[in-house]
Amino acid sequence: MAYIITDACIYCGACEPECPVDAISPGDGKYVIDASKCIDCGACANVCPVDAPQPE
Repeated sequence: MAYIITDACIYCGACEPECPVDAISPGDGKYVIDASKCIDCGACANVCPVDAPQPE
């Protein structure tokens, strides 16, 4: 199951470089995760200061 980034995202960018499969990219006011690339590793959730990435 892929992760999603919730509206709690503060657009800090901490998650993007942590993704080992480059599934995270800037979106409209928050980062977004490409579910087809996400490997459900949780690396993004481990560095997010506001717990925006959550399992879908």
